[in-house]
Amino acid sequence: MAVQKSRRTPSTRGSRRSHDKLKKPTLSVDPTSGETHLRHRVTPDGFYRGTQVVSQPEFDDDDE
Repeated sequence: MAVQKSRRTPSTRGSRRSHDKLKKPTLSVDPTSGETHLRHRVTPDGFYRGTQVVSQPEFDDDDE
């Protein structure tokens, strides 16, 4: 079993833990629709970098 040779100081411990913090997701605003979305992802409306790359399905409301 591994046993440390000497005790780690709080400064060394803090330096190691400085990279463990959570980061906020990087968001972008689409220039065409103005919708906020994750970077390098298509918006829910189907726009990517100002052009529509995914068309929305047409729903027919025929309840006859």
